[in-house]
Amino acid sequence: MSTDHSTRACETLDAGIEASAETSAETSAETSASARIIELYFARDERAIRETDARYGRLCMKLAEGILSTPADAEECVNDAYLKLWESIPPAQPQSLKAYLCRIVRNLSINRLRSLTAARRNRDLLVSFAELEECVPMRDELQNDLADILSDFLRAQNELDRRLFLGRYWYTVPVKALADEWNMTPNAVTLNLRRTRERLKRYLNERGYTI
Repeated sequence: MSTDHSTRACETLDAGIEASAETSAETSAETSASARIIELYFARDERAIRETDARYGRLCMKLAEGILSTPADAEECVNDAYLKLWESIPPAQPQSLKAYLCRIVRNLSINRLRSLTAARRNRDLLVSFAELEECVPMRDELQNDLADILSDFLRAQNELDRRLFLGRYWYTVPVKALADEWNMTPNAVTLNLRRTRERLKRYLNERGYTI
């Protein structure tokens, strides 16, 4: 299985997962902070990047390191993400700065992953890509439709199932870390994820999307 083919699994799902991440228990305080920082970008105030790093820097590093494993590579991707954020806002005005920034970090990190030698690739991440390939068709012409369908599917799941799925396949959190966060065993997390993938596969099959 090539790295390019594997990373298409996440690229195909990004829009739908991002939409679910945006609406997943974002507090009023988070929404307010996001809007305030976005106003700084529109004002071309350089404090915007400092505020972004202060609020989301740790999350961005965790996300990038989950994909790349190497702190130096992750830090470079995060810095590049801040630059892209500065260049894209305005005109972009994301509903959730957190989700918007995370998508930029993910895309940059996945692109960097492609350039790494086999010895430096994150094998755990490639396993998660392969898991998605088992239930989601990877044909390019289906990408936009699948994003909407996946978003609807995730919103219909209970909070634990949705958050574990987002944690594993959007935020690239290892199974052991998810288990610790939710006070579960790794086997229980793995079983939960497998059952959610099986439901997703049936959900897609019922709507005419087959592997």
